[in-house]
Amino acid sequence: MKIKTTAVTLCLISLFSGFNIFGEEPKNNAAAEIANETIVLTLDDAVEYVLKNSRTLKSADIDLEMKKRAAANGWNVFLPTMQVTGTLNRSTEYSPQSAMLSALMSNPKSDFADEEEHWATVGGFSLSWNFTPAYIGQILTSRANYEAQKISWEQTQQETVLNTKKLFYGLLLQQQSLEIQRNTLENARQRVEQAQINYRNGAIPELVLLQNQVNYENQKPDLEQAERSFRQSLDMLAFLLGIPVGTDIKLEGSIEPVYVDVDYNTLISKYGENALDLKALDQNIRLTDLGINTLALATYFPAIAVNYSWQPAYLGDAFGFASDIGKDSMWYDSGSLSLTVAWNLTNILPWSANQQQAKDLKQVKKQLAITREMLTENQKVEIRKAVDTLKDSRAQIENMSRNIELAQRAYDATYKSYRSGTVELLDLRDAENSLNQAKLGLASQKFNYISALLDLENVLNTDLINK
Repeated sequence: MKIKTTAVTLCLISLFSGFNIFGEEPKNNAAAEIANETIVLTLDDAVEYVLKNSRTLKSADIDLEMKKRAAANGWNVFLPTMQVTGTLNRSTEYSPQSAMLSALMSNPKSDFADEEEHWATVGGFSLSWNFTPAYIGQILTSRANYEAQKISWEQTQQETVLNTKKLFYGLLLQQQSLEIQRNTLENARQRVEQAQINYRNGAIPELVLLQNQVNYENQKPDLEQAERSFRQSLDMLAFLLGIPVGTDIKLEGSIEPVYVDVDYNTLISKYGENALDLKALDQNIRLTDLGINTLALATYFPAIAVNYSWQPAYLGDAFGFASDIGKDSMWYDSGSLSLTVAWNLTNILPWSANQQQAKDLKQVKKQLAITREMLTENQKVEIRKAVDTLKDSRAQIENMSRNIELAQRAYDATYKSYRSGTVELLDLRDAENSLNQAKLGLASQKFNYISALLDLENVLNTDLINK
């Protein structure tokens, strides 16, 4: 039994390693109160908790929202650039002619009048609008990035749900193993009580009584260790699902698989292209094509630029331009409007940076095509492996079910013989261990079947049970 329990524990450790740390910790007194309650947790409840509290999914939601906003506002490349400026300028320029002219036009006793000649107030407004056909490629790329992010988000959600389901069934397996240990210990306790009665009645020697007591006491530490391990596993489950750690969790469910008839060729032909990995790779190939087309638009088509500027200036008394509005002698303005067509001929040369980048993207596309071929073949390997595992596990489950019946009959017969004194305690323990291993082996095979079916559904991105 100790070997089987260790196997169950290692199975759970492998399941926990598939998780990112995304549980929510308690943040208030209400959460602390929940920790004192008992929560009955089903498989659907576990999935609901993880979808609600997963930090991994929350981070994926943010990434998706950013891509969605970028796609929705990709047209903003067509917006013009507008700018308004205001400048208060003091000139330090000095010449004898300007000094004489200033003396004639102002009060020679006024230093403030001379200072006014150095100041000017200038405003400005500019507008520029640029267009290149490459902008169209940029808009299409932003939308394609959003579609790629949606596939990535779906992959993250699917992987999170898959790990949660596997973990839940793994805990059910550990719980069943713990229950078998408890029953075994209870049987040992009952044998001790019966041995004490038989010893007082003189039916058995003291050695048999001591053997029963030693057997009972030896099983206690193993059970206590298994119970501690199970509590720790439940605490980890609570943390991962966003339930306050320390909450009393009762798992509700059983390891009873729903059997499906699967055929390798049928699955490949019907669901082979459903895999999210393939869809993500196809989207990356599309993004590469868009990058190549965008570079071509930027290389072989000219860009258009429209620019307009207006700059009014006031040369009257400093800070007095408001009172001089309308006085043409104090105001002047300048402006311009230009339309420019520019074509970078260097980009057409085969040695230019644009051409080299386009060649790199074409090579990347070839690499993605090779990766897709490898992914398709690897998918076939995984599907065949999962199909073989399902068929083998189903056959093993049927055989083990029959073996449990035989092991139960053998144990019952051995127990009767033990009570009648015709077999030793060691024989009874061997029969009990064989029965317990048969029960745990059956549960493990059922878990393997469920796990293989979940993996197959994940690879094919489909629900095989409800088809």
